[in-house]
Amino acid sequence: MAFDTALGSGNRRAFLQGTALGLFAFQVAGCDRLLTPKEAREQGAAIRHFSTEESELLEAFGEALVPGAREAGLLQFIDANLARPHSESLLTARYLDVLPPHDAFYSNGLEAVHALSQAQLGKPFAKANETEQRSLIAPMLGGKVDGWEGPPPPLFYLAVRSDAADLVYGSIAAFDRMKIPYLAHIEPKSSW
Repeated sequence: MAFDTALGSGNRRAFLQGTALGLFAFQVAGCDRLLTPKEAREQGAAIRHFSTEESELLEAFGEALVPGAREAGLLQFIDANLARPHSESLLTARYLDVLPPHDAFYSNGLEAVHALSQAQLGKPFAKANETEQRSLIAPMLGGKVDGWEGPPPPLFYLAVRSDAADLVYGSIAAFDRMKIPYLAHIEPKSSW
């Protein structure tokens, strides 16, 4: 992406500072912009690494794991981090030593969730109700999921759940909403 023209002068420095503050590069209406994942979702930012079906499934799966993940921009957060160099990715998969490319990890995991939902429920995961979704998710932690063909189920569960929890609960604003004092060892330079 050409940030120098899209973001104005002194852009590389602004871009790097922006990413340190929880802003990511998104394309909205053909223009590159630095936005939070929530803002990117609200503004309809282009999704680069997932099909429409994968996007719907990732949002539904993340929402089932951590309510509020869809609205917080989980899909946009993961998509934006897949576009970053591996060394700059904030995805949990990186910290769990999942070998890159991480887009394959997420796509293969989503494919496995889709196949499981079709086999057990006869419908896509995103169309299942909350009880049905939970019945598919619960066995993932134990790792014994009949017919699963993807990354290890507990690993996929943990990666997506951690990404969602970081996004929904990992900000000063989230702590304020929960009425919990934000007692960080190192205070962030700005809220996410």
